[in-house]
Amino acid sequence: MNQNRFDKIEKRAVRRKIVSRTVTYFLLTLWALMVLFPFYWMILTSVKSYGSYNAEYIPKFYTPAPTLENYRSAFTAVPLARYFLNTIIFTLATTGLMMIVIIPAAFAFSRLEFRGKNLVFTLFLSLMMIPNELVIITNFQTITNLGMRNTYLGLILPSVTSVFYIYLLKENFEQIPNELYKAAKVDGTSDFKYLLRVMLPISRPTIVTIIILKVIECWNSYVWPRLITDDEMYYLVSNGIQEIRENGFGRENVPAMMAAVVVISLPLIIIFLIFHKKIMAGVSRGGTKG
Repeated sequence: MNQNRFDKIEKRAVRRKIVSRTVTYFLLTLWALMVLFPFYWMILTSVKSYGSYNAEYIPKFYTPAPTLENYRSAFTAVPLARYFLNTIIFTLATTGLMMIVIIPAAFAFSRLEFRGKNLVFTLFLSLMMIPNELVIITNFQTITNLGMRNTYLGLILPSVTSVFYIYLLKENFEQIPNELYKAAKVDGTSDFKYLLRVMLPISRPTIVTIIILKVIECWNSYVWPRLITDDEMYYLVSNGIQEIRENGFGRENVPAMMAAVVVISLPLIIIFLIFHKKIMAGVSRGGTKG
């Protein structure tokens, strides 16, 4: 009797588990479709001809005659290849200079002892409370007064540091046992050599995560490049989209515009698909102490 009752309870538990899992997967699938649908619509529109797109009084979720003509137009109507080159230069230079700045700063705050360290770090963190609009205004005035508008330096310099990334890397450095640092100092190892040979290899996941996030941030940067450049020779892909819309295809040629957006978005999508696990692991590792 007890065995039958136990079997019934076990079957109910299994059924509840199956129902719960089914509902969970259904909701996740629904959410995935909602998230992915704009990407599908963007790609679908990009392979429609201008005539077929305008002939659709009711939008269709497929096209019987896909074409790649819009992608050819994306590189011929405007210098999109030049925008890509500018963005690559901006992204690599900004990310490289930022790492040169934030790694020694994070090391100093995590390992070195100097007067007022906690106060200085608190002031650093307080900078995160300042609205970005105020910083942009100050940076614009400074770069303009220095005559750096429409230059790579003007684009790059305001983005070569980040308080958040310094904080993230500092938290990661502090997870490394301090005994290693003391032992290295006893052996006569310099701070720079200890940072290079011990801390950086151990903190590689977080460093890779910071690099990837900074690359994505630079690639998507719009407000500052749009503000500091009015010369087409220095346009990035982000603010080049406006040039494409205004002076390239025209506002009516939506399929060609969508093709340009697909081309611009593809590198970031590939980077995220390849490194999304490292991004999540690095952020979680950098924010966990002990």
